[in-house]
Amino acid sequence: MLVSPVVSGENLPGGENLPGGDSIPVLPGDVVLVDTPGGGRKLVLVAGGAGASGVEALRRLGGQTAQWLLRHAVRTAGVRAADLSDLGGEQAIDAYCLGLLMGGFGYGQRKSRGAGAAVVEVHLLAEGDLSRFEESVQSTAWIAGGVSLARSLANEPPNVINPVSLAERAAAQAAQDGLRCAIVDEKELAEIGAGAILAVGQGSQMPPRLICLEYPGQGALAGSPPVVILGKALTYDTGGYTLKENTAMLGMKYDKCGGAAVLGIMHASSRLQVETPVVGVIAAAENMVSATAYRPDDVIRSLSGKAIEITSTDAEGRLVLADALTYAIDRYRPRLLIDLATLTYGVVTALGKLRAGLMSNDDALAGALQDCGERTGERLWRLPLDDEYLEYLRSDSADLKNYSGTKDASPVTGGVFLKQFVPDDLPWAHLDILGTATTERDLADCPRGATGFGVRLIVEFIAPSARSLGRIGYPLK
Repeated sequence: MLVSPVVSGENLPGGENLPGGDSIPVLPGDVVLVDTPGGGRKLVLVAGGAGASGVEALRRLGGQTAQWLLRHAVRTAGVRAADLSDLGGEQAIDAYCLGLLMGGFGYGQRKSRGAGAAVVEVHLLAEGDLSRFEESVQSTAWIAGGVSLARSLANEPPNVINPVSLAERAAAQAAQDGLRCAIVDEKELAEIGAGAILAVGQGSQMPPRLICLEYPGQGALAGSPPVVILGKALTYDTGGYTLKENTAMLGMKYDKCGGAAVLGIMHASSRLQVETPVVGVIAAAENMVSATAYRPDDVIRSLSGKAIEITSTDAEGRLVLADALTYAIDRYRPRLLIDLATLTYGVVTALGKLRAGLMSNDDALAGALQDCGERTGERLWRLPLDDEYLEYLRSDSADLKNYSGTKDASPVTGGVFLKQFVPDDLPWAHLDILGTATTERDLADCPRGATGFGVRLIVEFIAPSARSLGRIGYPLK
């Protein structure tokens, strides 16, 4: 079957579609199956849609194509490279192929029926030498693979993925990708004084882990200070003794989306052979209720030496990240840090599910990430980090408390808490991805569940194959 993309506002030519030979206008999102003069059939899909840039519209179109083909049990299809190029220039093929691979993602391996995922072959049709497309399409496939890895891991239930099994999965993936993997277990965490992550995990039978994945870089940059990407991975979050209500607890398997994104980023970075050294650090814990769980009013000692008063056991993500930040800074001496975390519901109140919150101590880094977000469709909105917000976290019994006690400016106070564990002269960005990490409805390039948000954004930031280094204005080289 031939797939033919068009843009909204075009007409389908008479004689190819409707009885009687009338032409019809097509609108964004339309899918029309038409008869061709040679007796075949052609699938016409219409690019466009509210708020969609040209590249974003083509990515959605690719996802729409994949979903239609899978739904209708089509096993082989083709799309002309020239048709795609006519719609969006040189980036059109990459965007469409990325959407095709992302839209074809499905998670259902825990079902007893439905054995074997459907496979559709989609051929890129072009005259002459196809080798000019091979590198670009392969790079796109690696990025899509990172997104799929992050989605699959985040979608896994908490009886399957806990801190220990997550570390095992990460080690196995690292071996496949040629990454060095170092896992810090609960004994070593206790020896080095990582009291924050240990406190969060002490109520669970599954102890916490710090999972470190190391990619050395290529060429002249190999061995230089790395970019460190940190991810929060609460494999399940009951809220602890600050117990969540049932409706709020359902879906807490997705509190590991930041860590899942880090694994996807490291997979894509290694396969793309990016020049910049990259380290991924995943802070994994399970926040449970038990006789050994930490409590409100506890005062704990973090790896940094700072004492933290616990005013809410449900503000645990910032605690595991605090120790992860300190560990990563001390061990890796990074050139910059970026953390991804499903941290606060307040960011959803502020931004909905269209943008993630961005907080940073470095204007150039923040601007570069925002630019990458606009290009990839994983968009960000910068929030403040004014020093005055620290007043919300003042404590009488410790250096600071982990929760302000009010919903006022909750995404900002979460970011301000993390800022206390980062030196002022080290560029750092915090991405609060709670709103964007999941979707409750099927999207053109993502079914319901985890979205893999952050993989494409960060890969665009660090990978030469994403063609961004010359434009983002941030000195990675």
